[in-house]
Amino acid sequence: IFRGALDVGATTITREMEKAAVYAIAQLAQEEQNEVVAAAYGTFDISFGPEYLIPKPFDPRLIVRIAPAVAKAAMDGGVATRPLADLEAYEEQLQQFVYHSGAFMKPLFSAAKRIVREGGPARIVFAEGEDERVLRAVQVVVDEGLARPILVGRPSVLLTRIEKLGLRLRLGEDVEVTNPEYDERFHQYWTTYWERMCRRGITKEMARVEMRRRMTLIGAMMVHLGDADGMVCGSVGAYHDHLRFVDEVIGRRPGHNVYAAMNILLLNERTVVLVDTHVNDEPSAEQIAEFTIAAANEMRRMYLAPKVALLSRSNFGSGSSASGAKMRRALEIVREQAPDLEIDGEMHGDCALDEALRMRILPSSTLKGEANLLVCPNVDSGNIAYNLLKTAAGGNVAVGPFLLGCNAPVHILTSSSTVRRIVNMTAMTVVDVNTPR
Repeated sequence: IFRGALDVGATTITREMEKAAVYAIAQLAQEEQNEVVAAAYGTFDISFGPEYLIPKPFDPRLIVRIAPAVAKAAMDGGVATRPLADLEAYEEQLQQFVYHSGAFMKPLFSAAKRIVREGGPARIVFAEGEDERVLRAVQVVVDEGLARPILVGRPSVLLTRIEKLGLRLRLGEDVEVTNPEYDERFHQYWTTYWERMCRRGITKEMARVEMRRRMTLIGAMMVHLGDADGMVCGSVGAYHDHLRFVDEVIGRRPGHNVYAAMNILLLNERTVVLVDTHVNDEPSAEQIAEFTIAAANEMRRMYLAPKVALLSRSNFGSGSSASGAKMRRALEIVREQAPDLEIDGEMHGDCALDEALRMRILPSSTLKGEANLLVCPNVDSGNIAYNLLKTAAGGNVAVGPFLLGCNAPVHILTSSSTVRRIVNMTAMTVVDVNTPR
């Protein structure tokens, strides 16, 4: 109540402002449970009733719902000395207090909402439509108007889980459904898949069976044939299995020879981008150079200025490791192909983040300030660094993975993805669809 009153400069707290708070609390109590509350209480099976009359204190939606309701009541009652021109923007501002990714995602959320309002392409297919985290994320996506979701799943299972989770999704209205057991488009889907794969060991019968049982294959074909604008997948299963189906149907962008996964970590003191975290076991110098440039371009699209450090256990030639030589060669290639990119290497991780240390070791370094794009020599080092930083930082600090090099707006998540991360990547995918590359 005080948050909303102070933010509009209310001269007093009126009965209508108190009522607005009560109604907001009552509405929230009857909605689906939040994942943060479920984690705190060890169960999602909390629903409105005799044992649950008001929201739990851990619910991050409280400040986002109650404060705007109070602020609006103050403005309607004429006691606000600083009325808000845009309540939606105010709600987005409040989200920064409860989600680490709030400030970073705000311009991207605003862009996605604008695209949906204006009727732009925003049909995002969710391959694991029956997954509970996906359903919860899609509820948020629908409530906030971030996309027009398509769920791949059996309608009977979807209805059962929506009811079990206390969600408000209406199949056929809020979300479109693609039923893997029957869909009139499936003949076109499997025949198109067979035509692409018939010289790679896939028979007609195999194509027909695969198209019924591989949800990511269905989603990728929907994007390929224009039945969806983008896809989010990967919350269930192995990353490389999803990537294989994406590659078979959609393929790499023209001029790209390699895929890579990029992750963003929103740490307390800095934002760090890591690449490659999931795809290339032992990339060559040429491959590293390619996905380094791709990652830098992706950062620019998200309003981040890339400062690149090529990492190794060798520090500016101090060791004779194979990774050091590879990263030095990658540096040469990047400087030839992207001379405007601020980059240096090979270097230790501490040198990348500590300018004073780096300048003491190599005063002529072409990298100034802290690096924010850390390029690892292989997928083991990239994945280990990402998971250690993510876990040590605590909270919902990760955004991604972003799939680099794909010929369509497709992003493959991981089995550890949270509801908020799925929501974030949905907004990112909508922006991807509508941003020229």
